[in-house]
Amino acid sequence: MAELKDMYKTITGDTFPLEMVISFGQLRLVYKKRTWTFPDEKTGVPCIKSLRYGENPDQQAAIYELKEGNLNISGVEFISPGEALVSAITEEDMLQVGKHPGKTNLTDLDNALNILKHLMEKPVAAIMKHNNPCGVATGSTIAEAYDRANMADRIAAFGGCLALNRPMDIQTAELVSANYLELVAAPEFGERTVEILSKRKNLRIVRLKKIDELAKYRDFRHLEFKSLIDGGVILQQSQKNKIRIKEDFIPARATFKGKEYSIDRLPTEREYEDMLFGWHVETGISSNSVIYVKDGVTVGIGTGEQDRVGVAEIAAFKAYVKYADALCFKKHGVPYKTFELEAEKGSRDIALLREIDDETKRSKGGLIGSVMVSDAFFPFRDGVDAGIKEGVSAIVHAGGSERDFECIEACNEANPKVAMVFTGQRLFKH
Repeated sequence: MAELKDMYKTITGDTFPLEMVISFGQLRLVYKKRTWTFPDEKTGVPCIKSLRYGENPDQQAAIYELKEGNLNISGVEFISPGEALVSAITEEDMLQVGKHPGKTNLTDLDNALNILKHLMEKPVAAIMKHNNPCGVATGSTIAEAYDRANMADRIAAFGGCLALNRPMDIQTAELVSANYLELVAAPEFGERTVEILSKRKNLRIVRLKKIDELAKYRDFRHLEFKSLIDGGVILQQSQKNKIRIKEDFIPARATFKGKEYSIDRLPTEREYEDMLFGWHVETGISSNSVIYVKDGVTVGIGTGEQDRVGVAEIAAFKAYVKYADALCFKKHGVPYKTFELEAEKGSRDIALLREIDDETKRSKGGLIGSVMVSDAFFPFRDGVDAGIKEGVSAIVHAGGSERDFECIEACNEANPKVAMVFTGQRLFKH
């Protein structure tokens, strides 16, 4: 068994070159491999390290920062040298290293920044796991934002990556240190916060000052590469989120067989706020996803699935599970699964467990009054019906399906009526 655990302690290292050059006709992009000098975990001798390993311990990996060159293709200018975020992290930025980072640690952080760049007006916390958010929330303070994001999914947050868009303060640090995370990033760390966080010896603490400047990255484009198993490469430009304010949403309407369909009820101001929040969170979730948000918190997140009604149901199921767990933790100080196991063994009152189950069902996992957000259109009304059944009050999706009229009818038939808007933009992301 010890040998299996050692697999995760292995540092694969890499043999990738220190410089990488990519040519686009006469244009050249020059990248430099990011390395750090840290003490060896066994000997303590300083040595040069790149990424710990790739997605798995047996994969070499390296991260490169753009140093020279710029692209302007068909009038689209891509991000220039000097604007690096994650790829520019230095030893000085790592206030505590723990185990030096692997590929997933940094891609989690990168995707958190991809979400936060749209949400810089308020304190926001994003907790990521395997490049998808497990909890994102706003708050009146950064401590409140973190607490809400963590309670949105305490289960998945274990071992995750936390990114804050405001400086870390003592209150937030104390909340964070009570949980197990692999990486915490903020634009700055206040007095004593690193000391508090350092109680978690393997926690990577990263100061990323440019988080303060994230709003400008909304308009930057970058290149996205996908390598194929045959050695080929698919190249695309990154997507710009065109939804910025509530007026960018389109009231749902459709035409089918010459008949016009339009939504009966427009969103309230609170629903518009959650629509904007949810759509921005969607920019960091893998394709074919559905999420539920309420009052600036993710209630249930269904990441990319093969069918849309399935992911809507999965997101709702997760909402129930997370709600029961949060309720149990608040009332009894232990996770739901722990309480359930102890109740089965007779060391806990099973009636108290039933109270949690009953309250979760009455509240429909916190979904009543939530906003349903989809990164693409609903091909059939069954996905919309799945959300309405759980009590959503409004729905936002791309629109453009042949059966948009069915989805509009589902909202108009609901009691009370459900608001629906289109974005006119898909957010497919792999």
